[in-house]
Amino acid sequence: MALISTSPSSLSSSSSSSAAIPHRSFITFKSNNNKVRMNKTMIRGSSSSDSSGALSNGSSVLFRAAKHTVTFLIVDTYITSGMVVGLGSGQASAMAIEYMGRQLRAGALKDVIGIPTSVASANEAAVAGIPLDQYRDTSQIDFAFDDADIIEEGTLVAVIGRQQPKGDESIIQEKSVLNAADKLVFMVSENQYKGVLDGSVPVLVQPVNWMETAEEIDDLFIGDAEIWRRASIGLAGPLGGDFPLVTKEGHHVLDIIFTSPIPSLAKVAESLDKIDGVVDHGVVSKFPNYRCAVVIASESGLSTVDNLSANTAEGLQS
Repeated sequence: MALISTSPSSLSSSSSSSAAIPHRSFITFKSNNNKVRMNKTMIRGSSSSDSSGALSNGSSVLFRAAKHTVTFLIVDTYITSGMVVGLGSGQASAMAIEYMGRQLRAGALKDVIGIPTSVASANEAAVAGIPLDQYRDTSQIDFAFDDADIIEEGTLVAVIGRQQPKGDESIIQEKSVLNAADKLVFMVSENQYKGVLDGSVPVLVQPVNWMETAEEIDDLFIGDAEIWRRASIGLAGPLGGDFPLVTKEGHHVLDIIFTSPIPSLAKVAESLDKIDGVVDHGVVSKFPNYRCAVVIASESGLSTVDNLSANTAEGLQS
């Protein structure tokens, strides 16, 4: 893992990642006379503390400033003219798409093509004026960004798809775009980047004999998780009620709800991949050449953790 600079030249290195101790770079925000300004600071070998409780009004303003700055950081640092860009799904991704469109209209970016990960991101890109193409197995994607539900500290393995999909959203499409990208950046808040993980992992399964598939998944995590079929409306119990959610590809969604800390996400993914009836899942672990980064927004600012380059930069430049 290596600390990155936001200078595009520092990210163009094609060298492979090393097993260095991860460092973080930070941009911090301070309030001064009801205005928000940025100060650059550097913290080496430091891990951020988890946020807890409700934020004060002042802290909320600073946190929103941090989230908006994530979008500037993603677009200005990683995206250059002529790129094919995978457009992520979620709140931060929507802001990045909107800012990307502004840069295209201003002429700061040219000849950029977007490949959406969802119907929502396609709609947002259309409104922003970003030219679009559909994902194909042969798609060459230079860079992709996305929101994640949670990131495993150290490995940068992510979970997506915890939220109830809207319309024709697809975990399969989202993962396909991310896995095809030469470089990938996730955007999360501080409490989503953890060493000890909790919560759920969504799994797409064939509707035929889905209960047998659920039982086999349950056997993997006996005593540590519950398996619930996701309902299309409200909460309908473990079996998903009379109206289970059906994806646009015709699959059902099982949520593995962990009652104990989640073990290695990569091992969870590996185990699920071996089960008949499992089509895909929300674990994103097969990074192309392990070229991945995470931008973390907190009430104190931004931090970036990456394995995009083996080089260690000396600061995060605004």
